[in-house]
Amino acid sequence: MSQPESSQDGSQKDEEYIFVAKMDNAKNLSNILKAVHFKEMATCFLSGNGLKVTVEDCKCVQANAFVQSGVFQEFSFSKDSATFKINLNVFMDCLNIFAGNTPGSPTALRMCYGGYGCPLILLLEEGGVLTDCRIRTFEPDDTLDFNFTSANVVNKIILHSECLREAFSELDMSNESLEVLMSPDAPYLRLSTFGYIGSSHADYPKDSDMVDCFECRQTQLNRYKVALIKPSTRALHISSKVSLRVDTRGFLSLQYMIKNEDGNVCFVEYLCGPDEELDDGNEDAEHTWTDQT
Repeated sequence: MSQPESSQDGSQKDEEYIFVAKMDNAKNLSNILKAVHFKEMATCFLSGNGLKVTVEDCKCVQANAFVQSGVFQEFSFSKDSATFKINLNVFMDCLNIFAGNTPGSPTALRMCYGGYGCPLILLLEEGGVLTDCRIRTFEPDDTLDFNFTSANVVNKIILHSECLREAFSELDMSNESLEVLMSPDAPYLRLSTFGYIGSSHADYPKDSDMVDCFECRQTQLNRYKVALIKPSTRALHISSKVSLRVDTRGFLSLQYMIKNEDGNVCFVEYLCGPDEELDDGNEDAEHTWTDQT
């Protein structure tokens, strides 16, 4: 894997860039990006609201990490929007270049971007040691448009992440598909896997202490490839709550709320298409998911 190049651009003025952001602890950004780091390349979207990093696989799953501008100690962006593709492996290596070499001393981060064709510049400082990295940016590819809108959401359940972690540890996730049942009637929320030696289920009643929000209008039953769901466990392990949404087409949204060490909240969302149609007696039953922006 290519290493970031050394740069002498640290003396450039902020006015020469369209994007400048500063963070007291680079680990806060690294942890969020780690939640979507399951492929080598990522697409970065810059706006006045903050930074969105998108990773896709197989044209049927998309992960989005939302880092709002308020998470940064300083955030400046002079355009309406900007998009570029970046090697996420290199980006993560740069953010973790010190890897906590000085106990109790966080790594300060300054990011700069000059616009189309320019590298993303990272200035990292820990314990008085300064490292300057330049990461090459690429022409972005078109990202998947799942046409995901809140108006199409049929069912929505917000859970404490702890219970979903337990479910995934107890279910046989070596199987090909995960079946998700969401219903206004019992069993309300059921996660199931089916294997050669039998089936396993995890049920969650709507009045459970682990359920913060239960809004189900109709019964929906869908299966999703476990291989596409598994990457979302990266976000699950560092999140406090997760929102499950299904839309009229059977698409699933898993949105994770993640608190960083400074107490700020970021969101990571996984969008996944259904594996197959299931005849559950309701031909109109479909699934939807929504975006957190």
